[in-house]
Amino acid sequence: MLQLVELSPSTIVDVNNMSLKPGQEEFLSPVSYGIAATAVNPLTSWQRVVLDDDQVVGFVSANFEPDAPYEHFRSVLWRINVDADEQRRGIGRFAVKELRREARQRGFDHVNVMYEAGRAGPEAFFRSVGFQPVGETEFGEVIAQVRV
Repeated sequence: MLQLVELSPSTIVDVNNMSLKPGQEEFLSPVSYGIAATAVNPLTSWQRVVLDDDQVVGFVSANFEPDAPYEHFRSVLWRINVDADEQRRGIGRFAVKELRREARQRGFDHVNVMYEAGRAGPEAFFRSVGFQPVGETEFGEVIAQVRV
């Protein structure tokens, strides 16, 4: 059974050891970058681990900062990882559902995500869970949004 728990010292090593499918690494920075967000933004950072029973199978990192200077950073999904061997089981969909619930509880009406377009990239996944492109960053990344 899937459950979401806070990132902790007991899960951080397993999160760092999650594997990716070939080609996915070009679309993701190292997991440790996402984990570092808690140290930088402890009041606004939201990091959770997806467990299947006691096994770490996913990680989601977001930020909720109503006063962020750019609108697309106010309610934002920074990263979502599902271990390569566990992909296509609904784990990512579960994590996004819980993220949307958290955003709603914090008073937001949407969540943004930014990603690089590309054949092996995350666009198909994000569209499958309801994100729709709404713009582009100054670096050419897609900005997509889902209503909560």
